Amino acid sequence: MTARPQSVFPNQLPTYAERERVLLAPYAMHSVDSKGRRYFETEHQYRGPFQRDRDRILHSAAFRRLSGKMQVFTGEMGDYHRTRLTHTYEVASIARTIGRTLRLNEDLIEALALFHDIGHPPFGHAGEDTLHACLEGYGGFSHNRHALTIAEELEVRYHAFPGLNLTSEVLEGQFERTAKQSNSAAPLLEVQLVDAADSITYDAHDVDDALKLGLVQIAELKQVPLLREIVHDVQQEHTCLSADHLRMALVHGLIDRQVRNVLAYCGHKLKELAFENATIARQSPFRIGPDKELASQKSELETFLYEYVYRHRKLMEIRHTAKTKLGATFTFYIDHHDQLPPRYQKRAESIGLHRSVGEYLAGMTDRFLEKQFSQMQSRGGEENGVYEG
Repeated sequence: MTARPQSVFPNQLPTYAERERVLLAPYAMHSVDSKGRRYFETEHQYRGPFQRDRDRILHSAAFRRLSGKMQVFTGEMGDYHRTRLTHTYEVASIARTIGRTLRLNEDLIEALALFHDIGHPPFGHAGEDTLHACLEGYGGFSHNRHALTIAEELEVRYHAFPGLNLTSEVLEGQFERTAKQSNSAAPLLEVQLVDAADSITYDAHDVDDALKLGLVQIAELKQVPLLREIVHDVQQEHTCLSADHLRMALVHGLIDRQVRNVLAYCGHKLKELAFENATIARQSPFRIGPDKELASQKSELETFLYEYVYRHRKLMEIRHTAKTKLGATFTFYIDHHDQLPPRYQKRAESIGLHRSVGEYLAGMTDRFLEKQFSQMQSRGGEENGVYEG
């Protein structure tokens, strides 16, 4: 175990380890208990290991590209709706709010939240479905697994090692999102919390975006008991709201109700269970999330969103077009692999051409993929240049 670092300002500011001993609960993941990194690095003087992870993720090229990747709705439908980047920031904000109240490790929570969707390809889940089909027989495609590839191999920011050299806890947390089989221990509470915050976030912002884009109306949302209750409460408190103000109040109420529920339920359970450390907490059947009643209501909401929003005719048409473009571009690079950037041509030598093409396309933004497809079409499929992305 690496020695605990001394304060860079002796007798003035506490070390991160000292701060955590005061602020964090025993069941939180304390930085001094981290399993460390694959490649040894000297501890930083004033940043804890999870703070460094957060900064490495934030400064990565893959993270910046999230601003150009759709969440659910595309740029063809306006510019109000969330991108993959704004979704990520919303998840981080909600997760930190809950984590601070439950006295979990905010630095780890923020790193996990910023990292959780970094592996998404262009065109949202339509893009993931397409790449998975293109790579059938070659291991398929998972954005969760691709995030690990980015962190461990594809990002090149340090001369001493490949990838970002993130801590074991952040990588393990992402792996838990990939692994579907039961494990002997649950993820860390911080990992569980980010998953819960992700659910809270997309339930709320998909309602917001769908209303703003006119895919559903308030009257239709009232079919869902949870939303009907919140709309009723809002209208009881505020009369004569405009459609926009009612939408915003509904979304605020939906987030607030979920966060309050998780805090009340988990706060009570954590106090009752009184885990002595993070390891014991992982071995318990307890999970961070809403109580059973709200979990059931959320399930009803998500069924509604699937049927009336995600499978809306307009979205299905856009998804079909996106799949066609991505699939055609994948085929082009398989047939013209000399047009791949040099690093992906070299990577194909070790992981195979299909997986290398898949990784190249997964890193593209929606707009860059559109550009690639347009140029491919305008030149009859014959490209003369290499587009680095």
